[in-house]
Amino acid sequence: MIFRSFLSRGGDCTIPCRSRAMGSIPARGPVPASINLQVSLRDRRETVEVAEAGTIADLKMAVQLALGQGFLKLAALDGRPLNPMDSLRFSGLQDGDSIAAVAQQPKIASTSRAFALWCVGGDRIVTWGDPQSGGDSIAITHQLHKVQKICGTDYAFAALLADGSVVTWGVPDYGGDSSRVQVQLRNVQQICGAGNAFAAIRADGTVVTWGVPHYGGDSSRVQDQLRNVQQIYGTRHAFAALRADQTVVTWGSPDYGGDSSGVQDQLKNVRKICGTQGALAAILADGRVVTWGHRFNGGDSSRVQAQLRNVQQICGSSYGFAAVLTDGAVVTWGNPDFAGDSPGVKDQLKNVQQICGTDFAFAAVLADGSVVTWGVSAGGDSSSVQSQLRNVQQICGIEHAFAAILADGSTVTWGVPDRGGDSSKVQHQLRNVQQICGTSYAFASILADGNVVTWGNPKFGGDSSKVQEQFTYI
Repeated sequence: MIFRSFLSRGGDCTIPCRSRAMGSIPARGPVPASINLQVSLRDRRETVEVAEAGTIADLKMAVQLALGQGFLKLAALDGRPLNPMDSLRFSGLQDGDSIAAVAQQPKIASTSRAFALWCVGGDRIVTWGDPQSGGDSIAITHQLHKVQKICGTDYAFAALLADGSVVTWGVPDYGGDSSRVQVQLRNVQQICGAGNAFAAIRADGTVVTWGVPHYGGDSSRVQDQLRNVQQIYGTRHAFAALRADQTVVTWGSPDYGGDSSGVQDQLKNVRKICGTQGALAAILADGRVVTWGHRFNGGDSSRVQAQLRNVQQICGSSYGFAAVLTDGAVVTWGNPDFAGDSPGVKDQLKNVQQICGTDFAFAAVLADGSVVTWGVSAGGDSSSVQSQLRNVQQICGIEHAFAAILADGSTVTWGVPDRGGDSSKVQHQLRNVQQICGTSYAFASILADGNVVTWGNPKFGGDSSKVQEQFTYI
């Protein structure tokens, strides 16, 4: 569904009395005064009128309507930011004054069942979907100041603030409660969410973890090794930390990526790591690949090891990996029943630029903007939309569906219909799409004008109608 902000005048207004008893003259209450302001956004300039008794939020709605763009931040000409929660009457603005509008950078993050939308540097977020899985953030709203990034586990969110502190919400045991480590969450630079736990990198390169202990929420076993950490990657049940010396430290469920002892001597000069549901793959500086974890999730690459040379990028589905080589060819491994083997499309996989995965399928974007898919029906068969998949710029995959953004800003979806694969009800609204994010069974997109379009299972965030008005206050 797509939602737009509507102008609200605000203030008190008395309805004229209709009684003519005793020959009285109809009474009229005071009509609130209004003021006109000149607003500029880059090279545009418009005049807006708002009730003097309203708020900065009312002004913001009027500005966004006048300029046809959402997610704007308002400031007085002296640079003073205008808080949407403040009264217009006490803002110091006078009739005829000029103000500036600045386009903010909206972002979307997700858990498996909820979405969170924010603007970088802002003090407010909007969440929707399953309330228990992060879709209800009312309890922590007052703690949010200059949000930099939000990431999710399956059932919880963590927000990184500008001062390096962290705010969490959602299911407590799955990362929604960070009280046990809150005093340690200072000077945080990055946060990574796996399926059941979070890991935060601090400015000194040390790591703080919380969530389900066995699935990565407890890193005490390797805490003394977690030094000079540059990046953290995860499976659903484990983490891998890449250190400054390009070596790797792992923890969490041993069978699902948390134990790399069998390949530790090979994990040197690591450039990047990618994860599936239960395995990890590391690209080395010389283009070779090292894998570990559950073999049915891609942890065993011995079948294709000789082909894994000059690897540029790796993408994971839930049950396998797909590696893109320097020449644009693709090598796949993992569970052959769930896209871990690609014999039916191998001849088509040439000049591949990027790959995206769902639970059971992959989609590859070729240099000419066309798409090749393989795997089971949950996105692996794109024949019904193949003619539309032209000039594809970006693909987002969720559990059972894909969404592709085309060069003209339109969107094409396929996969399980009621789990995000059917966007026909909102297709006419999907224009100038800039970003797409997904939960397990739903998608949310941000358009160029700041509007938000959602589709898929309502319980998983596919319906954002209940938070329509809140988008105005971000």
